Amino acid sequence: MAHIVTLKTPSREDWLQQLADVVTEPDELLRILALDQHPGLAEGAEARRLFALRVPHAFIRRMKKGDAHDPLLLQVLTRRQEFIDAPGYSTDPLDEQSNVVPGLLHKYRNRALLLVKGGCAVNCRYCFRRHFPYQDNQGNKRNWQAALDYIADHPELDEIIFSGGDPLMAKDHELAWLIAALEQIPHLKRLRIHSRLPVVIPARVTDRLADMLSHTPLQVIMVTHINHAQEIDEELREAMSRLKRAGVTLLNQSVLLRGVNDDAQTLAALSNALFDAGILPYYLHVLDKVQGAAHFFVSDEEARQLVRALLSQVSGYLVPKLAREIGGEPSKTPLDLQLRQE
Repeated sequence: MAHIVTLKTPSREDWLQQLADVVTEPDELLRILALDQHPGLAEGAEARRLFALRVPHAFIRRMKKGDAHDPLLLQVLTRRQEFIDAPGYSTDPLDEQSNVVPGLLHKYRNRALLLVKGGCAVNCRYCFRRHFPYQDNQGNKRNWQAALDYIADHPELDEIIFSGGDPLMAKDHELAWLIAALEQIPHLKRLRIHSRLPVVIPARVTDRLADMLSHTPLQVIMVTHINHAQEIDEELREAMSRLKRAGVTLLNQSVLLRGVNDDAQTLAALSNALFDAGILPYYLHVLDKVQGAAHFFVSDEEARQLVRALLSQVSGYLVPKLAREIGGEPSKTPLDLQLRQE
């Protein structure tokens, strides 16, 4: 019988310490989970040369010890399939790497993405930016100022999306500087923060961060990235409660991943767990075809069938929009328009 790994839970004020308390070697991760003798799992260790392994202990403790099919483990463990050169897959699947302003992507008319920081708390193996040239898009005040100047010169922008990497890798004082600067641009109304860090390390939702977001005149939306209900624990629910009290709108986006969440019961459990944590399911993305991640692929037709089944299991407001992102398109492309019901 599998058991959840039990590790000491640090206080929520030391997120930087938790960020540094990471596993970077596949063999160590397998040893912690009592899977070092499992045939086949260690064969993908060399894939860390393609994309570094990085998993904080704060996330590992939600994995099931002895379970080679743990859905959290499968999202982060290096696999030999990452070396497959899959037809139709690209190192730049969303055509993002020709941006003119460092760290800024003006992909849609009324909103732009600011790549606040290039690093992440955890390296997900299906990451569509695993090949992104972060060295040319560094998160520093010089590049942020160039982005702010661009934003100020484009009045069609009413929403800025903090992205990355993970934008909450920035320290609170850096975020305060950025948000204060955005508040001075009169045509901006909303700030959206796309982050996995509050999921991986819920302690990242500090009192200072919540206070900062509660006092900005911008409408703040936090979009978490949660793929499986097992990622949601009491610490995460408490962090989301702090954000709710700060007036932050909470949404979630998931990626449909082979072997992780590709069945209707798992998706239904995720939607219910999200709503119980105060988060509304927002998007369910089909996989962006990035080289190294083809083994996670679920076809469009399978995805539609899953959403059809999900519609019969949960209320309509708990069914996320099934979508894909196509580089150069003016918005995400919905795949489930024919599936909706009142």
